[in-house]
Amino acid sequence: MWHQEIRRHLRFNFIVNVLDGGFFGVGVGFASTVTVIPLFINTLTDSKLLIGLIVSLHTIGWQLPQLLTATRVARLQRYKPMVLWMTIHERFPYLGLALLALLLPALGKDWGLPLAFILVAWQALGAGLTANPWQSMVGKIMPPERVGTFFGTQSAAANLLASGSAVVAGFLLQSVAAPYNFALCFLLAGAFMAISYIFLALTREPEHPAVDSEEAARPGWNRMVAIVRQDANFRWFLVARMLSQVAWIAINFYTVYAVRQFNLNEETIGVLTGLLMICQAIANPVLGWIGDHWGHRTVYAVGALMMTASAALALFAPAVGWLYAAFALAGFSNAAVWSIAMSFTLEFGTGSEKPLYIGLANTLIAPVTLLAPIVAGGLADAFGFPIAFGLSVITGLATALVLQFVVRDPQPRAKQITVPPAAPVTAGD
Repeated sequence: MWHQEIRRHLRFNFIVNVLDGGFFGVGVGFASTVTVIPLFINTLTDSKLLIGLIVSLHTIGWQLPQLLTATRVARLQRYKPMVLWMTIHERFPYLGLALLALLLPALGKDWGLPLAFILVAWQALGAGLTANPWQSMVGKIMPPERVGTFFGTQSAAANLLASGSAVVAGFLLQSVAAPYNFALCFLLAGAFMAISYIFLALTREPEHPAVDSEEAARPGWNRMVAIVRQDANFRWFLVARMLSQVAWIAINFYTVYAVRQFNLNEETIGVLTGLLMICQAIANPVLGWIGDHWGHRTVYAVGALMMTASAALALFAPAVGWLYAAFALAGFSNAAVWSIAMSFTLEFGTGSEKPLYIGLANTLIAPVTLLAPIVAGGLADAFGFPIAFGLSVITGLATALVLQFVVRDPQPRAKQITVPPAAPVTAGD
């Protein structure tokens, strides 16, 4: 049976996919959407709006396409081939950025800026096109009692290695002349992502049975509409996900708030940022393991309460020492909004409907993800940081309450491997 083969290859798949995430993290550090790419775009334009769009493109590119690929993924008998094809589109653009940086003196800013945004958008879209089949593959090759531990361990490896390569990237940007500094960073990003791709390609995924012809003939979009209409528990989960996107916005303002409120220097800000990242790296595997044993829904709710406490500490901090606790709690809560949220999403749906649930859970929250920081930033400009932090406190509490008292575990703690049946794609679907 194919599920016995999954158990047999569990250790191997766990290792190669953690290595995939780790080397991917190294690449991300060399081409960070928070530092390196914005700095590169800043050499082409002074527009803060365009620079600010980079993170939004990355986030929306990850979330929006997942619904568009859901029907195709639901009919696959093996997810890995689609993952390997789609992930090329989130890795290759970094080599394009390296080439663009080298050619900038000849191309000039008029050509360089639009080409840079095309490559950044291509990379973001590639990530989104990969996301659904990749999550579906992980949900298949990792038993339910291991999926949280896997996501947590992979995220910890990616975050830690990304931190190290980000430091090296900073040294390269400072010591190598432009535009060769950016070209080198992007080239290294592409190289490490190529290594990551090799480990991903080593994944051992058996073919699973096909769905019957009657289920295969049902239009995917109709099935997704039916899921939203009929599955009240899933609708409340979507509400919790949307609230959580608002709850976590306070983190975006912590650094600026710390500088303005307490006049902190760059060294202290670096320590606080490092504390946040270390706590996040520790929390990812720990919370993932706890979620596997006690339930991802409960851990997700605890993560929301951590974010609530973090925002409250920042809001009422009488001295700078309180910010250390706020940053630490934010690091722990970040693990919940990423790895725990993905793990809990995989509990919804069975068989060929699981990719549909994954697509719905990510794409339907995209508008809130895009608008929340814009609205919070406007409120902070108009009324000060306490409004943004207070909004995080309220929505964090609401997230925890909805998860704990309204949302139910879609699959009871009886841990079994779900059989994700599929069928060949039919023409015209």
